[in-house]
Amino acid sequence: MLHSENSENLTHREAQLLFYLFEKKNDVLDRTFILNKLWGNDDFFNARSMDVFISKLRKKLKKDPNIQILNIRGFGYKLIC
Repeated sequence: MLHSENSENLTHREAQLLFYLFEKKNDVLDRTFILNKLWGNDDFFNARSMDVFISKLRKKLKKDPNIQILNIRGFGYKLIC
């Protein structure tokens, strides 16, 4: 596997989350859909866990100013790229 100095390793769950965000890039990905798909339900504790994963992804992607993950309050997330 090739790694550049700017590459970041993703955990399995981070990769899954980024996959779903990318599938809906530039459109809103429903928060409940992600929670049910990756965590099995949308309870409070899983929602908080997902927020942590979104934060981790943002940190890993911040090196590229052309990529952003936006919170769409009350709906979900939007990957801008």
